[in-house]
Amino acid sequence: MRWRRVLAVWGLIVAAETLQGVLRQLWLVPWLGELPARQLGVVSGVLLILLLTWATRRWLRLRTPAQQLQAGALWLLLMLLFEFGLGTLLGYPPERLLADYDPRAGGYLGLGMLVLLLAPWLLGRCGGRDGG
Repeated sequence: MRWRRVLAVWGLIVAAETLQGVLRQLWLVPWLGELPARQLGVVSGVLLILLLTWATRRWLRLRTPAQQLQAGALWLLLMLLFEFGLGTLLGYPPERLLADYDPRAGGYLGLGMLVLLLAPWLLGRCGGRDGG
């Protein structure tokens, strides 16, 4: 597997998600409120993940389902570390960070993380094992 390529695409995903988060805070939170804006952010985040994974699937050269799932697992691990690390740096308490993953509290980020995990495998099906 091409780990540098996998990490590069994860970096693109993080950059896109970060920009999406900044724009959400600036425009959607004042208009919709915090929770609905975060919920909508999960939907747009899922679309970003799928779009970027689809656009880079050939370049990634993940030829087997095992490679695709390994890439997704690495993305998931790195994203969780990023999310909780950044949230802690921004001063969010652990309860607030965990609430984003609790559907009973209106948090749907767990769904976004599931998509992140499965995206290389799901979109690897779109063009054969090598995404081509």
